[in-house]
Amino acid sequence: MSDVTIIDLSVAISPENWEPEPIAIDWIDHVAGADKLGKSAYYFEQNKGWRGLLAGLFSRRQRPIDHCDFPDGMGLSQMFYRLSTHTGTHIDAPIHYGWRKDAETLPYTISEIPLEWCYGAGILLDFSTDRGEIDAENVARQCEAAGLTVSAGDIVLINTGANRIFSRREYFIDYRPIGPSAVSYLLDRGVKVIGTDAFSFDAPFMEMIEAYRETGDTSALWPAHIMGRDRPYLQIERLGNLDRLPRANGFTVSCLPIKLEHADAAWSRVVAIFEGKIQ
Repeated sequence: MSDVTIIDLSVAISPENWEPEPIAIDWIDHVAGADKLGKSAYYFEQNKGWRGLLAGLFSRRQRPIDHCDFPDGMGLSQMFYRLSTHTGTHIDAPIHYGWRKDAETLPYTISEIPLEWCYGAGILLDFSTDRGEIDAENVARQCEAAGLTVSAGDIVLINTGANRIFSRREYFIDYRPIGPSAVSYLLDRGVKVIGTDAFSFDAPFMEMIEAYRETGDTSALWPAHIMGRDRPYLQIERLGNLDRLPRANGFTVSCLPIKLEHADAAWSRVVAIFEGKIQ
């Protein structure tokens, strides 16, 4: 295998980061984990039918094993996380966007999406120095200036500069949205996966809600997401390290999601893969 450079494009999931819905972690340490493993023998014996029941009754006459029986007084730890499927770097499946009232079938869930969509040539569009919504004109101008050609199967990553304030409250209310015309521009060229380092593709919640209240126009509400009802595609949200990519193309992106059955989204360890060593 030839040398490759892998750049991590994911952000860390941590309870220390500010989140609208805080992350909760229950940690069973190595001592408690050892005791739990010792007690679990009863569970496995009880699931063997009457022979297991007899064995379980017999084993209770003996001292159950605990952390004192393990090398170094430690067994195996275990952690339970409580978080949304939209926490950290994650992929939105088409089911997340909803569907039209007359739809004959439901959109893909995260466990149903074609995995071929999640591995392909990467394209980086850098809008980190500007402000305002990113539209089709912005995308076309960026592609022309950088000499980029977007093709079917490409995975397009959009750097808005939002990662600079990741883990702070401002990250969720001050970012550059990606407009439906920009999404349409990329989908017209066969793109199925678009990623951003921002909290969302659509504008901050209160901006959309206030626009709707002023105009009564429902198209003001989550337009880039709802576009996916008619043109299924995947959004990657909350990417990181896009500023570490040394060039705008010539690399591969892997963004395989965790297989959460019937889920609307799932976490992903997104990476950019370059042939050879990058200095």
